[in-house]
Amino acid sequence: MQSTKDINDKCVSIILGGGVGSRLYPLTKERSKPAVPIGGKYRLIDIPISNCLNSGLRRIYVLTQYNSASLNKHIKNTFNFDRFSSAFVDVLAAEQTKGNYKWFQGTADAVRQSLRNIKNDDAEYILILSGDQLYHMDFEEFIGRHIAYKADVSIATIPCNAKQAPAFGIMKVAADGKINDFIEKPATELLPKWESEVGDELKGQGRNYLASMGIYIFSRKVLEDMLDKYEDAIDFGKEIIPNSLTDNLNVQAYKYDGYWEDVGDIKDYFDANLEMAGDDPRFTLFDKNNTVLTRGRMLPPSKFFGVRVTRSLIAEGSIIYADEITNSIIGIRSWIGKGTKIDSCYVIGNDLYPTLDKIMTKDINNLKGIGDNCVIKNAIIDKHVSVGDNCQIIGDDSLEDMETDDYVITKGLIVINKNSVIPAGTKIGLAI
Repeated sequence: MQSTKDINDKCVSIILGGGVGSRLYPLTKERSKPAVPIGGKYRLIDIPISNCLNSGLRRIYVLTQYNSASLNKHIKNTFNFDRFSSAFVDVLAAEQTKGNYKWFQGTADAVRQSLRNIKNDDAEYILILSGDQLYHMDFEEFIGRHIAYKADVSIATIPCNAKQAPAFGIMKVAADGKINDFIEKPATELLPKWESEVGDELKGQGRNYLASMGIYIFSRKVLEDMLDKYEDAIDFGKEIIPNSLTDNLNVQAYKYDGYWEDVGDIKDYFDANLEMAGDDPRFTLFDKNNTVLTRGRMLPPSKFFGVRVTRSLIAEGSIIYADEITNSIIGIRSWIGKGTKIDSCYVIGNDLYPTLDKIMTKDINNLKGIGDNCVIKNAIIDKHVSVGDNCQIIGDDSLEDMETDDYVITKGLIVINKNSVIPAGTKIGLAI
């Protein structure tokens, strides 16, 4: 196995900053997918960057394009290194050039357009990651296997069952780990032909298929040659990966069997967040070997006044008078009034504190928080929201999807839009 220093010297990481993110709407109305908050104090982009840093990879590029201002700001304010270190997290924004007036058209096109900015980097291997997935992975082991097997391309795969398989790119993997074939989102009737050798334990669980996680390692020369040869290819999963098999390259599978969640869908995002607050989360924030790094804020501890808290995460800098908080995440600088009950919610919090006079006078137009005697359930309260007293915001699977200026109902969740003001006494969703 290569040493950590050797692997860092030989590999650079490229994190794809995401497109429009329509499945996470309205959280992506004013921000890119990787900038969406998670876990009360983090952002999605913190996950792949932390995995890189925990694995000894300290040369990282993040490719950004859509709604990227808050993402760029977060990266700039968070990931700073010793001036004598070679470590960096650099943003490569989409840009028009004299030879190309197009923005990024897809994942492969984004990397193709960005390679000119890293041409002087002497890396032999390029690790390509998504910016909107939730997982812990040892990339050092992944890269070490790529080198040991003299692979041209390595793809991280995760076992899945027949119900999950049609949503993914599925690999046909031999016992030695070589990928022999690939199909994008196969129809259910085709699945029997796409089982791989996964071992008796996984077979017993019905997880007979190996799905692409959208995490790749390319030997640099191979990547450059393929992006040049297939100059019209814009996507890795749909075009570059199948073409690498057609070209008879040595494409290897890295079989990963830990927790992994593509949180591009708002319901998956919501469920994954609330699971972090539970008794035994599959993705934990309390692991010294897999620390999730984020911006260090000089905030005071949170204050509680008689509130009963069950299975919840409460971020720093919050002031909470509520009666009950259950199965929820309360983000930084949250303010919640007396008598309020919150159940199965993600309250994202605020970037700034309200002034004391606004708290005392309950100036609803300027007080960013939740008022007295509210009932909020199955909801996401985005940043800088003002909820007046005696409001009821209750999501339920029986609700029809709809959108207003202040909120969206989708998949039974109520999402209060960033900067919205919800007047006192408002009822949204189910009434009680």
